[in-house]
Amino acid sequence: MGLFSPAGPLPGRGPAFSFYDRFMRLFAFFLLLPVACMAVEPLAFEVKVDTIAGQTAPEWQWFHPRPAAIPGFGKAGAPLSTITLQKHLFTSDYYSGLFTMTSQDFGKTWTGPIEIPELGWRKESDAVDIAVADVTPGWHGKTGKLIAIGAQVRYDKQGRQLDDKPHSHQTAYAVFDPRTGRWSPWKTIRMPAERRFNFARSACAQWLEMDDGTVLLPFYHGPNASAPHSVTVAQFRFDGRELEYLRHGSEHELNVVRGLVEPSIVKYAGRYFLTIRNDLKGYVTVSEDGLRYGPIKEWTFDDGGELGSYNTQQHWLAHSDGLFLAYTRKGANNDHVIRHRAPLFLAQVDAENLRVMRRTEKILLPERGATYGNFGAAAMTAEESWVTDAEGMFSKVARERGARGRVLVARVIWSKPNRLVKRR
Repeated sequence: MGLFSPAGPLPGRGPAFSFYDRFMRLFAFFLLLPVACMAVEPLAFEVKVDTIAGQTAPEWQWFHPRPAAIPGFGKAGAPLSTITLQKHLFTSDYYSGLFTMTSQDFGKTWTGPIEIPELGWRKESDAVDIAVADVTPGWHGKTGKLIAIGAQVRYDKQGRQLDDKPHSHQTAYAVFDPRTGRWSPWKTIRMPAERRFNFARSACAQWLEMDDGTVLLPFYHGPNASAPHSVTVAQFRFDGRELEYLRHGSEHELNVVRGLVEPSIVKYAGRYFLTIRNDLKGYVTVSEDGLRYGPIKEWTFDDGGELGSYNTQQHWLAHSDGLFLAYTRKGANNDHVIRHRAPLFLAQVDAENLRVMRRTEKILLPERGATYGNFGAAAMTAEESWVTDAEGMFSKVARERGARGRVLVARVIWSKPNRLVKRR
């Protein structure tokens, strides 16, 4: 039995806890004092907004612009800046084929939007068209390819999404080779042949390349389009041409309205973070290995107040000196905006406690009556990350308050270089 064992009294000292407890409390106080005094140090950043495209056509508007950097293919050391986007055809969730915009000089000048023939609608029958929407592009360093991943949907001639047979809603991807400048046609990801994956979408989802070149891809899934959805993260092998399913991790459910949808993943400080959309609230969870996650937690501010982000996606920006969340929320003098989807904010996250640091919140894109919420976020260089969106012109309030259907790039200019971005 050791000198400070609590199992029995110490000779001549009375009950064991008298000395032992005092010693351990004092020891713990000095041990934890540095931790208690440590606060998450905010990382400063500035925001500069560029308008890179726009439209005034009454029958469509630009939607879902999302950025990616292709290192080594721009001019003067800049990456080839790439943005994928689509036309919203003014029927709910009715989208065109895929367009791209590119810049060789880091956004000073742009080419496009250009429609990609390989990534347009496919005809299933005279009555049904197949499209891919909610696309997120990302660079795959091991193979030197850009992968664009989104939700495969079936439309009738009125633009309604069909769910009349299993696997109507799946996940599709296309591959861009910057050396040839060519896109592959869309391919469909093959998930396990189980009823719970009849509906299996990775939509509006940030995804990750692991150190070994495998891909972590968040999904929301269920037996059909109407059941409350669950979320999971699946791991895939990628050989430069095809994504091959390997396994998926823990599954998380919430039987509230449509359940859990549109998850996005990021890696920061050796852990993996998942932010998740629900009709009433946003949620977050964390993992040590990228596949197995803890219980989901409602997004809140660090003062205990609810974040107020609901019924739209949130996205991540990871910096070597801080983790950041981009989101829309209520409570910002924005009750006139549909679903409170403007302004678009960015704030640092307390990664240990999974809370948004209120004092760090900044507006990325100001409110002009238009909706945001279907946006993209990515690191572009060590100095800048980009958040991209387009003004949703769904009400006359948008035009009255100055929105014009612009495609916008919010440049997040860091006060310190982001060591997570490899310089090439």
